[in-house]
Amino acid sequence: MSKFLPPSEFAAGGAYSLLPFNFTRLDGERYVATNMAGEYLTLDPRNLERLVRHEVRPDETLFRDLRAKHFIEVQGDRSPRELLALKTRTRYQRLPNFTNLHIFVATLRCDHSCPYCQVSRQSEDRAAFDMSSEIADRSLDLMFRSPSPALKLEFQGGEPLLNFDLVRYVVEKAESRAKLESRELEIVIATTLSLATQEILEYCRDHRILLSTSLDGPADLHNRNRPRPGRDSYERYMQGLQKAREIVGFDRVSALMTTTQHSLPRVREIIDEYVTNGFDGIFLRPLSPYGFAVKTKAIDAYDLTRWLEFYFEGLEYILELNLAGVPFREHYAALVLQKMLTSNDPGYVDLMNPAGTGTAAVVFNYDGGVFASDEARMLAEMGDMTFKLGNVLENTYEDIFLSEHLLQALEDSFTLSAPMCSECAFEPFCGADPVYAHAIHGDVVGRKPSSDFCRRNMAIFRRLITMMESNSATKEIFRNWGARC
Repeated sequence: MSKFLPPSEFAAGGAYSLLPFNFTRLDGERYVATNMAGEYLTLDPRNLERLVRHEVRPDETLFRDLRAKHFIEVQGDRSPRELLALKTRTRYQRLPNFTNLHIFVATLRCDHSCPYCQVSRQSEDRAAFDMSSEIADRSLDLMFRSPSPALKLEFQGGEPLLNFDLVRYVVEKAESRAKLESRELEIVIATTLSLATQEILEYCRDHRILLSTSLDGPADLHNRNRPRPGRDSYERYMQGLQKAREIVGFDRVSALMTTTQHSLPRVREIIDEYVTNGFDGIFLRPLSPYGFAVKTKAIDAYDLTRWLEFYFEGLEYILELNLAGVPFREHYAALVLQKMLTSNDPGYVDLMNPAGTGTAAVVFNYDGGVFASDEARMLAEMGDMTFKLGNVLENTYEDIFLSEHLLQALEDSFTLSAPMCSECAFEPFCGADPVYAHAIHGDVVGRKPSSDFCRRNMAIFRRLITMMESNSATKEIFRNWGARC
């Protein structure tokens, strides 16, 4: 007697029920449909119509794809619904351990005068804009109230190396407390490297501190975008980069760029600069509407359409490099692809839902002010205190993280209930940015049809899906990016 039932016993009947999904046009010929867990399929109009009319037959490949990706369930089989719920829970598993990233603004002083800077920086001799040890102590107390078992401490400025005594003080106290409480602790300093001495770099090596630096492209472009006295920003950066890699470690130094109007025609040169200097990827970042970028009108120098042309030209060039045997990634695309191709959420603040403001990151300003995100701090420097959650010298942890400013913004911007977001096929890949929406539109939800945040992300989502569907080699490259993110 056979121990197993024949295959016919497992064949699906023709009747099926639809599980929740949204759809939107991908291009002139196809639609993209997504479910709550971010599984997606591309469908031509005829097959989309057949799907919703329950006309897809069990012997079709499409039927099997729809079952495998939890768009339909057949009578008597509840596993698709259970798997869909499991994958959805996985995407939100970070929520109980909220606020991993804690940003300490060590000083507003800086030796650079970048016209696009998002911060109201101060000159090097303005020590009144340094964080004190008292504010640092109270900030550390709040940081270690976080329920997250893994904490990330990032020093920003200005230039944090101008207040390195405070950096040392915080690092050693944080390390001691993390050891006592059995917490994982990662420490990052965001620096231009122009002031990185042998002593500072050896300290970073000894304390396993990561360095996040800025490189805008070739020498003339970097010096133009990031001016400093002596007009030697690029030269000092390269000297600092070499020393940092030798002392701290090659893979412990990363770089970010910002796109100005001068960058737009030079994306290939910028990428080549990163490749030549041994970086394994680049984040092609647009300007943000905060701080000096607004005061100097740098934010008005180009529009979204021009930036998208820059971005997609860069993305195509990076793919050319990969196909030629040069492994290199565009980091923003990699973050999106992880959300598209896996059940994991990379935890990138701008692509989180509920919004990452306060739940993923919090900022302790040099003067004790607590802000829901780095952008919220930048908004405050422009005089808008909407997202100031309190002050470390005056408020408790409960006051700050149960602040009505924070909770109301999170609730109102939640994409599964926000107008237009809740019906958008790209919702599983996107996130909420209430600070940006408030800065541009005056409320935390924003006006989606005119939002550059929405238009930029939707254009990127469409392009990534189209590129994967059109070329198997590209899809394999993108799969590797998503898996490594």
